[in-house]
Amino acid sequence: MSEIRLSNMPTMTVGQLTQQLADAYCTLIREGIPVKTMPSVMLWGPPGVGKSQAVRQIAQRIEQETGKTAVVTDVRLLLFNPIDLRGIPTSNADKTLAIWLKPQIFQMDPGDDVINLLLLDEISAAPQSVQAAAYQITLDRVIGEHKLPENCIVLAAGNRTTDKSVAFKMPKALANRLLHIEVEGNFPSWRTWAVHAGIHSKVIGFLSFSHAKLMTFDASSDDLAFATPRSWEMVSNLLNYIKDDPDELLPLIAGLIGPGVATEFCTWCKIYRELPDIQDIFDGKMPQLPKSSDAMYALVSSMTSYAQSHKEDLVRIANSICYAQQMPPDFSVVLMKDYMNLAPHYREKLLTIPEFVRWMQTKGRLLNGSV
Repeated sequence: MSEIRLSNMPTMTVGQLTQQLADAYCTLIREGIPVKTMPSVMLWGPPGVGKSQAVRQIAQRIEQETGKTAVVTDVRLLLFNPIDLRGIPTSNADKTLAIWLKPQIFQMDPGDDVINLLLLDEISAAPQSVQAAAYQITLDRVIGEHKLPENCIVLAAGNRTTDKSVAFKMPKALANRLLHIEVEGNFPSWRTWAVHAGIHSKVIGFLSFSHAKLMTFDASSDDLAFATPRSWEMVSNLLNYIKDDPDELLPLIAGLIGPGVATEFCTWCKIYRELPDIQDIFDGKMPQLPKSSDAMYALVSSMTSYAQSHKEDLVRIANSICYAQQMPPDFSVVLMKDYMNLAPHYREKLLTIPEFVRWMQTKGRLLNGSV
């Protein structure tokens, strides 16, 4: 195995990657240009950074901007063998020729109102015989005698050798036919996604307070549990669907992000006991603001979570914006940015609320400088 060098690749956050590729694909689709005009994309990055999540975000953008149905097929190549990709050989009707039965993963809808996205994940770690078949799909959009439909976008993803993951050197002739992007973890980009995705307010609040804990992956460490965007999403699922008390789930949380970060997270979450009643804020009352910065981060994330589940109640949203006017400017700006990301085009809905318009007139100039 040889190290895959990434020094000459562009580096993008998940948000930047989603924006760039979605814009490119949507332009091709709207203009009626074949999507295969765009070269197949190879995403590189550490485990859990959000490569496959980015592909799903691209699919959502395609649906929103083109009106077509976007279907993602996620193929984990590490679990495949060449037959899984090419199909099972059998005889034709008169027993004179061998034919290959098409694998289920290639049973895609070729209709004009559908866009298929095929993600060949863990391509750099797959056995070389599987890689050879996957590269044929990536480059030629065929495998054996099976051809991908014209409405299929092909992307691949893999880890780097520096991540202590299995990765084989990619032949230069192949590399030269792909569009390479290295994906990096980035808190502002992750927060924008997390608000829209309903990530638990305590997870968003803690990571807003301690950005560095979003990604604690260390290739030189033998630890099996470490924090990544993917493992934080799992922590959020525990809190959303099992129990809202991090202390009672500490062993499970530690199994996802490691005992050190889990203990720090659970300790920090005790600050939520000191927050004003969130429902009072949305009812139009004006409870006293917390004094500490960590409590303000918790308050902003809690208000965002409540707004997410009440975003169609513009009267309550307006009440919370009135309350935000008394916050320190940095926290008020973060809250309004979160509100604008509650749903696609939600900013336009906010602009129908007089309280939001007044906020924009007094503090809107600070939006570009917020963190």
